[in-house]
Amino acid sequence: MAKKKPTEKEKMQFQKRVIYLLVFGIVCAFLSFYAYQMLFTDNILVDKPDKVLYIKKNTTFEEVKDSLEASFLHDRLSFMFLSKLLGYRENVIPGRYELKTNMSNYQLFKKILKGRQDPLKLVLTPTRTKEDLALKISYKLSVSKDSVLKTLSSTELSMKYGFNDTNFVVMFMPNTYEIYWTWSPEEVFDVFQKEYQKFWNKDNLLKAREIGLTPIDVSIMASIVEAETFKNEEKPRIAGVYMNRYKSNQRLQADPTLIFATQDFSAKRVTEYHRYFKSPYNTYMKKGLPPGPINTPSVASIEAVLNYEKHDFFFFCANPELNGLHLFSKTFDEHLEIGRKYWASLDKANIH
Repeated sequence: MAKKKPTEKEKMQFQKRVIYLLVFGIVCAFLSFYAYQMLFTDNILVDKPDKVLYIKKNTTFEEVKDSLEASFLHDRLSFMFLSKLLGYRENVIPGRYELKTNMSNYQLFKKILKGRQDPLKLVLTPTRTKEDLALKISYKLSVSKDSVLKTLSSTELSMKYGFNDTNFVVMFMPNTYEIYWTWSPEEVFDVFQKEYQKFWNKDNLLKAREIGLTPIDVSIMASIVEAETFKNEEKPRIAGVYMNRYKSNQRLQADPTLIFATQDFSAKRVTEYHRYFKSPYNTYMKKGLPPGPINTPSVASIEAVLNYEKHDFFFFCANPELNGLHLFSKTFDEHLEIGRKYWASLDKANIH
């Protein structure tokens, strides 16, 4: 049977369909190309250095848009279109976002749409007071120093972690910590607790028991050692001096505790004022350890106490050569002689 030839009308309909498909394909290709351009073309910090975008809590989309327009965006329209399409306008997530040179919209939204903020390194060094500790922590957070200090001074919170408000700071061991800008003080404290528990493993707990101290006692003793010297090689020997006094039920007579008691951190010499200052931290007047640490001691100082040097020294004095080292004595007379030479060196150097 012969195949029926298409009519002119059918030919015209076929040609229209082909044209529609071609137009549709061209439009799709154009839209795909434009979408690709919007997503993957450089649009953030184009030919500009890296910069951090801070988005605080309760920030509106308009405020984020204004910040981006002021310093980050190259093409505002593509950002606005994608923020609407992706639902970001109703889903602003606070955070600290590190934006790189020549980022695309895709890379930007991959961060801010999911709240994938970049972590910060909190480098905690030995610190004397709660106020100083709060300042160091708050410097890396979106909350104020006062907010951190209030949390740090909370009796209820310190008890939750197994401390009291006097010795709570021993948990804040100097180290490098990874935190996030939007974290609350409690979230940061949890990181410190994990590091503290990690240090106090079975081996270190056993060492503490063997020398007759609790982990908190070790840190308090270590804080005195920390204040006495920055020379790690001397710390086990200095720790040995204080352990000899402690175990023989003598007063520790640690000058740094007097400085802490009086908060006279600029003092170059310990005077009668310091020695007779009434305070539970005055180890010239009170036996045993002070009620809390006088700083947040380094791991080196804590380990120096756990592994203190066994010797017969009960005294030590800064070396009269003023080289940052110390000379150790077994008797008080030897100690006094070294002390006179040291004070003479201070006078000669006009240090008062």
